Amino acid sequence: MSPRRAGRREDEPRPLRTEGLPVTEAWPDGDWVVRTVSGQAATKTYRCPGCDHEIVPGAAHLVVWRTGEEDQRRHWHRPCWQARLRRR
Repeated sequence: MSPRRAGRREDEPRPLRTEGLPVTEAWPDGDWVVRTVSGQAATKTYRCPGCDHEIVPGAAHLVVWRTGEEDQRRHWHRPCWQARLRRR
């Protein structure tokens, strides 16, 4: 079990870094909050749900979550996010 941070309950979502300002986008599948992450701020490896490839440290990308579901946020390559509805 990982140690808890002071001031945050375990069931609360991790706080977002303030790299890019979140923007709400309306798509056919709902309203999404989209935040850009610069390559300089990208320090961890993530797996893009669009292409199932890694987003490596130093790669600019997006953090996206459905409005009101911040705890379900995911990291996407920008082209994968923009093309996701065509892939279904």
